[in-house]
Amino acid sequence: MEWKIALFAAVAVFILCIFAAYRLRKTKNKLLKPLSLLFAGVFLALVCLTVPVYLEEYAGQSMKWLKTLVMSCYGAGKTFLIDGEMELMAFESAAEGGYIYKAYIMLASILYVVAPALTFSFVLSFFKNLAAYRNFAASRSKDIYVFSCLSERSLALAKDLMKKPGRAVVFCSVSDETDADLREKADDINAICFKKSISLVNFKLRNSARQLHFFAINDGEADNISAALQLIEKYKNEDNTHLYVFTTGISGELQLAAVDKGKMKVRRIDSTRSVINRILYEEGHKLFETAVPVEDGEKKITAVIVGLGAYGMGMVKSLAWYGQMYGYKIEINGFDKDKNAFDRLCVDCPELMSEKYNGVYVKGEGCYTININSDVDVDTKKFADRIMALKDATYVIVSLGNDEKNIETAAYLRMLFERNGAKPVIQTIVYDSEKKRALAGIKNYRGQSYNIDFIGDIESIYSENVIVDSELERDALERHLKWGKEQDFWDYEYNYRSSIATAIHFRARKSCGIAGMNKATEQLTTEERDSLEALEHMRWNVYMRSEGYVFSGSQDKKSRNDLGKMHHDLVDFDKLDDETKRKDSNVGAR
Repeated sequence: MEWKIALFAAVAVFILCIFAAYRLRKTKNKLLKPLSLLFAGVFLALVCLTVPVYLEEYAGQSMKWLKTLVMSCYGAGKTFLIDGEMELMAFESAAEGGYIYKAYIMLASILYVVAPALTFSFVLSFFKNLAAYRNFAASRSKDIYVFSCLSERSLALAKDLMKKPGRAVVFCSVSDETDADLREKADDINAICFKKSISLVNFKLRNSARQLHFFAINDGEADNISAALQLIEKYKNEDNTHLYVFTTGISGELQLAAVDKGKMKVRRIDSTRSVINRILYEEGHKLFETAVPVEDGEKKITAVIVGLGAYGMGMVKSLAWYGQMYGYKIEINGFDKDKNAFDRLCVDCPELMSEKYNGVYVKGEGCYTININSDVDVDTKKFADRIMALKDATYVIVSLGNDEKNIETAAYLRMLFERNGAKPVIQTIVYDSEKKRALAGIKNYRGQSYNIDFIGDIESIYSENVIVDSELERDALERHLKWGKEQDFWDYEYNYRSSIATAIHFRARKSCGIAGMNKATEQLTTEERDSLEALEHMRWNVYMRSEGYVFSGSQDKKSRNDLGKMHHDLVDFDKLDDETKRKDSNVGAR
């Protein structure tokens, strides 16, 4: 009976641990890791199989169960060192005969092969970690770029960083469960890989004169914030340290703003904003170049945003302030199958969508029209009919959350616009860089170009000139320093985002030839100064409303309340005092 119970117990334990290891193969739990579960399963199964052997050996002796348990654990442990007692088990179980003997031999044979293999895996893992520390020590004189995980995003950025000499890349939390293709690509760029999490590896053993960059770039936002807070605490007194935290939520912004960062320069990366900012900074001039002349001598930008998820909704908000330019009008048409899309934007930006400003011309205020088409699916006649009505469309961006759907919809839109006579610039988000390259310059069977720009791919977004050494960021800091301190630019999200928007619009003004843009503030004529001040204030008003701010109800500075997103200067330009107007020309000129 003991043999049957032991056999069934061993099988049950072994299968249970295999199942648990499979279910937890992607876990980040430090205790319940697949390899540890397999180790425990094999050990317990071997103990179960060995118990009947020692029960018979110690039969009639005192404390036979204690002796049996100790010797069973000892025997199971020896198996992991290729020193098991297979012969003894086979000999003792042979007396049972039948299926018991066969099952025992079969299961024992499997376990006697698996146990040493697991031991080898642990030993190999140990030496891999030692090799990682050795390679890191050899790279201490280089600039170090440390990533919290190995993923498509972190690998794309790492590959771009390694194009320059004198650098070393480190990936953390890389285990045997990490995608083999990613690990192979990491090896191709001579990356150093640690099994430990980014907060547990000691990176202080480096040349402090060199740069140390950390990237909290896990998929989970909470994981990134947790890693960031631990890294700040550990390295805030170290020289030349930088931290990039990939997070979009308000929780992350608040936690990072509150913590003492010491010497560390911390930057919060919102991937969605990064894409939008890059599009406007590098390609936004296309909006003005393709604008259509209208009756009053101005030109009209008619933008179409298909898909109002994070990208699409962000673009609606950004285009509203970006389109504030002398000689131009802007109309933004958003489409989404979500029936609450309009309400969501009204909640996020109440004054932006207010009837007092949206579609209304007020002297000294930003002028724009935003039309949100909720509950309109791209696969319906309603969508086609509304697109066909936009005969003056000049700019289109498609962002439906799926590469294939984005490509399909962009091509469909080109067909509809060809039918109604419009020739807009069409851009669509394509995350996969290989697809983007394959689609470059696509034409139909008659050789006609679709004229679709594929943007937002992973290699373009996660690159050094966007994340680490951004020209836009340098321009934004230059704008910020005209009125504030550098540390405030890095420490406060409000300052950072505002200055980024200013720099983007500054470049657009130069592209549009706005008078005075190539002059220093002190060189402006009175007319140029007044003109730039009014334009900057109109842009700033729309920008602030796109960020959710509303007028505080009074122009008294004391009425400003940033917790409530209430600002005293959200009024038309003519109501501002001269001191406030001068701020606008100081920021808005060279």
